[in-house]
This record gives sequence, structure tokens and C-alpha cells, in this order.
Amino acid sequence: MSIPINKNPLSLLLFLLTLSLTQSPSQSCHQVDKQALLGFKHKITSDPSNLLSSWTLSSDCCTSWAGVACDPTSCRVVNVSRSGLMSGADFIVDTYMAGTLSPSLSNLSYLQLLDLSNLKELKGQIPPEFGQLSKLTYLFLDTNKLSGSIPTSFQFLTKLEKLFLSNNNLSGTIPSPVFSSLSSVSQLGLSGNRFSGQIPLSMGNMISLTQLDIHENTFSGKIPETIGKLKLLEYLDLSENQISGSIPKSIGGLSKLILLYLNQNQLTGTIPSSISGLVSMKFCRLSENKLTGPIPASIGQLPNIQRLIFENNELTGELPATIGNLVNVTDIFFSNNRFSGKIPSSFGNLQSVQTLDLSRNQLSGPIPPQLVKLKNLQSLDLSFNPLRLVTIPNWFQELKPFRLLLAKTGLKGQLPSWLSSSSSISTLDLSSNALTGKLPTWIGNMTSLSFLNLSNNGFHSSIPLEFKNLSLLMDLDLHSNMFSGHLDTVFLKNVQDPLGHFNSIDVSDNMFTGLIDENIGEKPAMTSIVSIVLSRNPLGGPIPASLGKLSGLQVLELSGNRLSGRIPMELGNARELTTIVLSNNNLTGTIPENILNLKGLTEFDVSGNQLSGRIPPHKAVIPVSGFSGNPGLCGAPLPPCKQR
Repeated sequence: MSIPINKNPLSLLLFLLTLSLTQSPSQSCHQVDKQALLGFKHKITSDPSNLLSSWTLSSDCCTSWAGVACDPTSCRVVNVSRSGLMSGADFIVDTYMAGTLSPSLSNLSYLQLLDLSNLKELKGQIPPEFGQLSKLTYLFLDTNKLSGSIPTSFQFLTKLEKLFLSNNNLSGTIPSPVFSSLSSVSQLGLSGNRFSGQIPLSMGNMISLTQLDIHENTFSGKIPETIGKLKLLEYLDLSENQISGSIPKSIGGLSKLILLYLNQNQLTGTIPSSISGLVSMKFCRLSENKLTGPIPASIGQLPNIQRLIFENNELTGELPATIGNLVNVTDIFFSNNRFSGKIPSSFGNLQSVQTLDLSRNQLSGPIPPQLVKLKNLQSLDLSFNPLRLVTIPNWFQELKPFRLLLAKTGLKGQLPSWLSSSSSISTLDLSSNALTGKLPTWIGNMTSLSFLNLSNNGFHSSIPLEFKNLSLLMDLDLHSNMFSGHLDTVFLKNVQDPLGHFNSIDVSDNMFTGLIDENIGEKPAMTSIVSIVLSRNPLGGPIPASLGKLSGLQVLELSGNRLSGRIPMELGNARELTTIVLSNNNLTGTIPENILNLKGLTEFDVSGNQLSGRIPPHKAVIPVSGFSGNPGLCGAPLPPCKQR
């Protein structure tokens, strides 16, 4: 997630500038400028909102043409602004223009601002002639479909202060002379293109830069050490590239830097201790790399840091106690590394922290009771750590988190009763532990639950009637337990419109019995469901035809039960289905053709049943194994049917 560079502060300035420059001049606009603009219009093939309708040969371009402003003294065009995203007094116009950029615009020798951003359908290359616009200060061509490379001639745009080429189809390397020459540029946006090659060392010459965004390209090589020369830099986003090597120590010299995004690259080595020099930094994202070693203790010297996102690396060692100094931090994401040792008690000083994610590491317990002081904590994820908790500490009830995730942390025994009064918890994941006993009736008191995962435990009861009170529950995962009884309580759950309609249910690998409610597809809680997994339970009876009424259903898995009867052709009405697994049941009859030819079907398995007849012709690639174990089936991909 990157925060886009904001051009809005310029809007008021441009508005005032336009007012001052469009006062009636003493004479009409210069013919060279007029012809240059008409040349641009000639290359536009579609203009549905008539952005250029006022640009006519018979009218004056300084006084009558929308989006054009002239210098009142010289009557030369200085501003051209025809963006596809324009704000009026109380509305925003979002439109487009199709066509190509005309080289004739290079004849606007007095031009200071050119804004053709957000036109969406501008194609072709940026004319190298644009390098002749020696007075150009602002150039906005972002959010189009421009292709080709950045013209080397841009090195002559020495007065340029803001350059936005983001979200196009531009490619190639960045010409080193361009970075060498643009020492006046304060904001540079090249994100969302196909630029490749190394970041030029000459970037260090762009000493006026305050914002540099080149994320979502294919840049490779190292981050140049010269980056430390950009002393005014406040915003640096190099994420979503193929940058390798280590983070240069010189980065610590960027004392004005507020945002640093280096995520989704191939960075290696350690986080430099010089990071302590980033005293203005609020947002730091180094996730999705191959960084190793410990987090330097100097990280505790970042007084303004709000978000630390280091997840999905190979970081090791103990978490530094100095993190407890970061009293302004709101979000810590350290998931999926190799951190070891205990959680420092100093983490209790993080009074502003809202999200603490230390999951998927090698941290050991106990959890320091000082965390009880985290009164603003909304999400705590300690899952998949060898904490050996045994039980959830009682002091947790003093926290009021929305999300509590303690999967595979060594919990044993029954659910702690204090959870019955935890009405704030929306997400509860206690999966892959050794919890046992019955699902308590007080589960119905947890009325804020929207996500409940108790899978891979040892629960052995039926679902209590009070479960119906979970009117906000949308995702339920109880797989791999010993639950028994009927599933009706789940399907009949209350809803709290528009919330509380199931998104997913997984109760596979349990001991649920009885029939699947024939009206399952009409139950209010089921109307929005995407995934139903009921596999490997001793469920009997037919597959309900009403499942075909679930218009959003994508995954249906009913394998390994005792289902009988025919496959209802009504299933073909659930047109979003991509996965249908009905294997190892007692199904009979033929395979309905409309089901096998669902447009998005990618997995179909009816093996191990008693189906018969010809397999209908189908476009989906389904292996032999998807039909095997049905002696009466024939036709591709099984052997052909015998002629009668």
C-alpha cells in the first residue's frame, strides 16, 4: 500500500494563477501558440466530454479556450490544463480523451504548466520535442497509456519542479543525464510503469527532491549510496520493484524523511543502525524482502514513528527492548520472520499501539503482563509462536481488542469463561491448539463476532442453540474437531442486515450427522455465501437443490459423507461456482450437463460414487481422477461408452 503523491496543494495556486493570467489581453494570442494547440487537438480522436470544444480556429485561445491561460503582457500561452479529473464548485468531472501527444506542443515556448493527466486513453510516445519547453515548471502526464521511454531531451527541462508520469506503460531505463540535470525537481512520480535497469547514481544530483515515487516498476540493482545526498527528501517509495543489495547506510542522513517504503523487493543484509537518523519518519515499510539479522536497538530513537511494517523477511534475534520507547507507534507488523526470545516487557509502554502482529515467529512465553496497559490495542496477533500459553491469561479481559489471534500458541483445556463478557471481539482465532470440551452456551454472548476459527482442536459437542445469536458472524471455521449433532443451528443463524450473512463455512472433518437442510439456499444467513465446506462428516440424504439459489457461491465441498440421490441440476444455477467436490459419497444417476459446463469451473470431483451414464461434453480440463470410482460412468476422459 503506497500513499499517492498529492498534487492538491497546487490546485489553489493554479486557480489563482489562471484568474490572473486570463484577464483580457490587449491583443489576441500568438499565432504560433494557437497553431500548436490546434495541432494537439488534431491528434485527439475522442473527446466525449468536449474538453476541447472551445478550441476553435475562429476564437481567441487566450480569452475563449477552456484550460488555456496566457501571460497578459506577451499574450503567450503559459498554462494548458485539460485533465480528465477536474473539480468544479461542488462536483468532480471524471472523463477521458483518446489520441496521441502532438509534437506541436513543443512550440509553446513560454509554457510553464502542462497538465494532461487522468485522460486514461492518451497513447503513443512522449515526443522528444518536449525537451524544447525550456520554461516548463510543471508537467503532469500521469494516468494515461503512454508508452516508450523517457526522452533524453528531458535533461534540458532545467526549470522543471514537478514531473508526474505515473500509471502509464512507459518502459526502458532512466537516462542518467535526466537525473543529473533536473536539480530543481521537488516531486517526481514514475510509479506504475515498466521502467527497468538500475536507479542512476545521478539521482543524488536531484538535491531539491522532497518526494520520489518509483514504486511498481521493474527497477533492479542496488539503491545508490548517493540517496543520502537528498537532504530535503520527505517521501521515498521504491516498493514493488526488483531492487537487490542492502539498504545503504547513507539513508540515515535523510532527517526530513517522513515515509520510507522499500517493500516487495529483493533486499538483503541487515537493517542499518543508521536508521536512527530518520528522526522525522512516521511510516516505515520494509516488508516482503530477504532482510536478515536483528532489528538494531537504535530503532528506539525514532520519536515520530507511527507504522513499522517488517513482516515477511528473514529477520532474527530478540526483539529490542528499545521499541518500547516508540510511544507514538500505532501499528507494528513483524509477522513471518525468525524472531526468538521473549516479548519485551517494555512493549507495555506502547500506549498508542492499535495493531501488534508478532505472528509466525519463534517467540517464547510467557506474554508479559505489562501488555495489559495497551488500552488502545485493537488487534493482537501472536499466532504460530511456541509460546506454550496453556491458557489465555486472565488479564486479557482488561483489554478490549477487536481482533484476537492466538492460533498454535500451546493453549489447552476449555475456553476461558471470561470470553463470555468480551463483547468487543470481532475476530477470534484459537485454531491449531489443544482446546477441548464443549462449545459453551455463552458463545452466544459474543455478539460482535464476525470471524470465528476454532479449527484443529478437540471440541466434542453439538452446536448450542445460543449460537444463533451471533448475528454478525460471517466466517466460521470449525474443521478438524469432534463436533456432532445437526448443522441446522449454523444455517439458521440470525442476521443483522446488512451484516451477518455468511461468507464462508468450513465444518469439515467432524462428526455432524443428519440431513442438510433442504431449504439451505433460502436461509437469510446463507444468501451471500461464497464457500461451503462440509466434507468428511457422516451427513446423509440428498444434496439440496436449493443450493442453486446461492448466486455468489464459488466453492462447494461435500466429499466423504453419506450423501445419496442424484446431483441436482439446479446446482447449475449457481453460476459463480468454480469448485465442486462431491467425491466419496453414495450419489447415483447421471452428471447434469449444465453443471459440468459452468463458465468458471476449475475443479470438479465426483469420484468414488455410483454415478452412471455418459459424461457430458465439457470445456473444463478435468482429470480422470475426478470421475474415477464410478463403474457406470463412461466417455471422455474415461473410456468411451459402449455402442448399443
